[in-house]
Order: sequence, then structure tokens, then C-alpha cells
Amino acid sequence: MSTEQHLKIAVIVGSTRDGRFGPVVADWLLGHLDARGDAAVDLVDLVETPLPTAFPSFGGELPPGDADLLAAVSPRLEAADAFVIVTPEYNHSFPAPLKNAIDWHNRQWHGKPVAFVSYGGLSGGLRAVEQLRVVLAELNAATIRNTVSFHGAAQCFDADGKALDPAADAAAKTMLDQLAWWAHALRDARQARPFAA
Repeated sequence: MSTEQHLKIAVIVGSTRDGRFGPVVADWLLGHLDARGDAAVDLVDLVETPLPTAFPSFGGELPPGDADLLAAVSPRLEAADAFVIVTPEYNHSFPAPLKNAIDWHNRQWHGKPVAFVSYGGLSGGLRAVEQLRVVLAELNAATIRNTVSFHGAAQCFDADGKALDPAADAAAKTMLDQLAWWAHALRDARQARPFAA
């Protein structure tokens, strides 16, 4: 597959807390994406690319430092054909830095598919995913039905970061197949005509 045909997939790691488990889950997912051969992957880790937390007034100017922080993320989201969000669940929802990253952007989400890999305790982060679906619908993104979730996440991986349950790998393949289908279809649609914003 030529590089022009490759899908550009941004993987967003939504947790920034100390001792977070997100990088283990993200690395496992990146292994699946690398094995496909049909995607160019961009890892957007919100620890490495922090965003401002205070929004300017409507029509107001961004301070130079804030503009620099956004410049490290916004073009990467704009270039993406699709997204995978890796998120834990905090208090039946998703982390504040992830909401902040979503809210700083608008057109970057339009007409693009989003898949989810969640992790947590008993719920496996699924309540966070359900709330993300509502938020992203407001931004005209299309969320993928199938997800991957890790319940009791710390016990789901071996010391090398491999998932202990083969069903997780099968679920990842199904989810990424669906994401690729939607990403190709929506990219073709956006190229044929601008998204009606």
C-alpha cells in the first residue's frame, strides 16, 4: 500500500496522572496498528503535549505560550483521518485533560471516525466511553460501535505488555477493521465534497 493510501490515525492517550497505566495500553494498541500495515500512526500523549486550560474570551487572542502549545497538537489532529482514544474512567467519566484536548478543537473532529480503548476497574472504563460518544457527536465525529475494554486492567497484561486474554487481541482487530472502513469511507467523502459544517 502506498503512503498516500495509508490512513493517518492519531492515538490519543487521555490520562496524565502520575503512575498512569495508559502507556501500557497504548503500547499494546500500537503493536496492533503497526502489524496492520495500512496506517501511519501518530501518538498524541497529553503528558508530552499539554494544552492550555484557560480559554480566551470569544474572539480573544491566545497568549503566545498557549498558541505554541496548541501548535504542537492541532495540526496533528487536523491531519488525522481517524482517531483512537485510550482512556481510563475517573468517577464514571473520562479525565479532565482529555476533555480539555477535545474542547480546544472543533473542525479537526468533523466527519472523522473515533474508536475507543478503555481501561479501569470493574467497569473497564466503559462509562467513560459512553460519555465520550455524546461529546464527540456534538463535534460531528462518528464513533465506532465496537470497543476494547480492560476490566481490572493491571491484571490484564504480562510483564512484556502483552494482553493475557486472546479475546482482547481479537477485539482489537475487529475494532480497527471497523475504524479503517469508516476512515476510508469518510476520507473519500471529505475529498469529494467539504464537510457541511
